Amino acid sequence: MHSPVTASPMATYSEYLAKGELAYQFSLAANKPFFFPRVVCPYSGTMNFEWRVSRGLGEIYAVTRFYPRGEAAYAVVLVDVDEGFRMMTRIVDADADEVAIGQRVRVSIRAAENGAKAPYFTLEKQ
Repeated sequence: MHSPVTASPMATYSEYLAKGELAYQFSLAANKPFFFPRVVCPYSGTMNFEWRVSRGLGEIYAVTRFYPRGEAAYAVVLVDVDEGFRMMTRIVDADADEVAIGQRVRVSIRAAENGAKAPYFTLEKQ
């Protein structure tokens, strides 16, 4: 577990992603999770938080489909992660037109275009 002050929030988050884990910060003062990585808790304004690892499961809250000319369509979604935070990501390994609000999803840590690890989501098999 990382102390909030030993590394930048993005560096710590990236370390977890490199290990294949989706991490988030949890406010001990407010007893609430928060995401994206930050230096101080957005609820209490303190550094009284810890890093936790998500199970990587959630539900699609909103979806936007993109249809770039000459390329495959893709879906960008807001996911309500089961631990209580919301994040924006892309759905992979699914046809963009099959992605819908309310579907269950699972995290898939993969290399992004820049080579760094990033959290994508796949649709859960029903």
